[in-house]
Amino acid sequence: MKQALLVIDVQNDYFKGGKCELVNPDTALANINQLESCFLETNQLIIYIQHIKNDKQADFFAKNSEGARLHSNLSLDSNSIIISKSYPNSFIETNLEEILKDWEIEQLVITGMMTHMCVDSTTRAAKEKGYQPILIQDATATKDLDCQGQIVSVEVVQKSFISALQNFSQIKTTAEFLINKDSI
Repeated sequence: MKQALLVIDVQNDYFKGGKCELVNPDTALANINQLESCFLETNQLIIYIQHIKNDKQADFFAKNSEGARLHSNLSLDSNSIIISKSYPNSFIETNLEEILKDWEIEQLVITGMMTHMCVDSTTRAAKEKGYQPILIQDATATKDLDCQGQIVSVEVVQKSFISALQNFSQIKTTAEFLINKDSI
């Protein structure tokens, strides 16, 4: 089955000193780097998604800002496919599906940030579009949320969204994916 690695919104604003710091984004990035290495070694497609907010009053990911840049530790080069988006769902008003069809991709391996927003909506859409997603849970990151004045901890947010996404994808850790990848 022809796979592609999808790296969603691994951008500076989600890291220390950014405008929307997540919990443990460096751990997720380290796992994404392992997956990038695997996909690069096997000459498989990697697609980077970059969320850009066009409004000059954007709270984060403002167009042309340092915070909106993809993280420098990603394995980007001049041949990297980078898709800009304006919505949480990486398929909406982008050429993602066209690229997947051009490359004859059958399965998406999904990583990135934020689990409860862009990773969630893109994973659901990937399933609906027939891409048989595999979500790498330890290659994602999120944050505490506020629900009607009560804080929902990052652990609960992460576990809740990953649990719900089991209905739309296979859930694996980086290690589980890489072990199975080696046995193919």
